[in-house]
Amino acid sequence: MRAGFVVSKAVGVAVVRNLVKRRLRHLMRDRLDQLPAGSLVVVRALPGSGEADHDELARDLDTALQRLLGGAPRRSDPPGGTPRDLGRSQGGSAR
Repeated sequence: MRAGFVVSKAVGVAVVRNLVKRRLRHLMRDRLDQLPAGSLVVVRALPGSGEADHDELARDLDTALQRLLGGAPRRSDPPGGTPRDLGRSQGGSAR
């Protein structure tokens, strides 16, 4: 299993970016057994990652891995389905 970590300059200065990268690398090391053998994973740190503490990064990484492995819907998806389904009626044809 290989993992790459992409930390944008929008996250912060070099010291902050490297801290985020080290934290994510450490967190990912504990979760490698969840992934299929031979997997290639790229973790992209978003701008708010620089202010997140270790526990927040762990929760976000766990949520992303659950979505990746098919365990949880996206937070932005409404309970009734995907946004694409919202414009369609249940029983009729689309006009």
